[in-house]
Amino acid sequence: MALVDYTGNEGRIPVLVVMRAQAGPEEIARVCKKIESLGFRPHIMPGAERTAIGITGNHGPVDAAEFEDLPGVTEAIPVSKPYKLVSREVKPDNTVVMVGGFPVGGREMTLCGGPCSVESREQILASAWAVKDAGGQLLRGGAYKPRTSPYAFQGLQEEGLKLLAEARAETGLGIVTEAIDVETFDLVEEYADCAQIGARNMQNFSLLRRAGRSRKPVLLKRGMSSTLDEFLMAAEYILSEGNYQVILCERGVRTFADHSRNTLDLSIVPAVQKLSHLPIIVDPSHGTGKRDRVHPMALAAVAAGASGLIVEVHPNPEKALTDGYQSLYPDQFRELADECRAISDLLARRRENKSPVYVN
Repeated sequence: MALVDYTGNEGRIPVLVVMRAQAGPEEIARVCKKIESLGFRPHIMPGAERTAIGITGNHGPVDAAEFEDLPGVTEAIPVSKPYKLVSREVKPDNTVVMVGGFPVGGREMTLCGGPCSVESREQILASAWAVKDAGGQLLRGGAYKPRTSPYAFQGLQEEGLKLLAEARAETGLGIVTEAIDVETFDLVEEYADCAQIGARNMQNFSLLRRAGRSRKPVLLKRGMSSTLDEFLMAAEYILSEGNYQVILCERGVRTFADHSRNTLDLSIVPAVQKLSHLPIIVDPSHGTGKRDRVHPMALAAVAAGASGLIVEVHPNPEKALTDGYQSLYPDQFRELADECRAISDLLARRRENKSPVYVN
């Protein structure tokens, strides 16, 4: 499938150019060459049955007939969504993103844990082994910390990245850490397996474009006041630059509620899965801000269908420099991991054994 835009006064109306299931590499390459000859950019997105070739860069109308006569092309059909490359209409199959050799969005739940920020070698190694021992696959930890107060701990920066890399070498865990601006992205890209874009930067469009030019996977957190469409359009910025390895993350939104740090919006998980092929995980730590609420909301997130969790865990939360009040102890994290896997495995078995529905 290839995506074409018609641009008019009412905005863009994307169109899919659907290729035959048997279309070979030469026919796909011919479509890409045609797209480039028109001054546009092709985005090849393989699917289980057909290949999707998204088109970006057009600012005027494109005639679908330009593609319909090419070998291997079936038809041109409209796409109703303003976001093109993240839409399930463009790619019906779920995207699985590999982070440090571990799949996110596959059949099994992915568990990412670690402290809010890297504080010392001893702290990050202890955290990494806690995640590893609990069966987690990915280690989180901030080397750069965007803080509300300019006087608060801002992270160890490159030294923190080096400590994360050391923890990866010892445990085999993949590394997820935040890039707070375009200037820090290069270093994060060098050391980490996945670059995180935090909630405050969800609409930092220059940073999104830089992430789109990266070859590393990107974890995009939902902004504190963003809608579903705004969330998906932010991801579209990254894909439009050529990086299709994007993981979405719900981390709570700001509401009138005062019983928790944020309001964890688990309804966005099935909403995203209906509209987009990208995997979505949940952060119950920032979503609640309270240690005793992280566990139950993590269970709820898995039950809602999230592809994974990102949870704050610290060997000594009382002495944490950031977010200690929402960080789990290692034994609490292990219990959470066991129960979440049990729910995930149960749901997987039910899906596999689900009987077909016959309509008379």
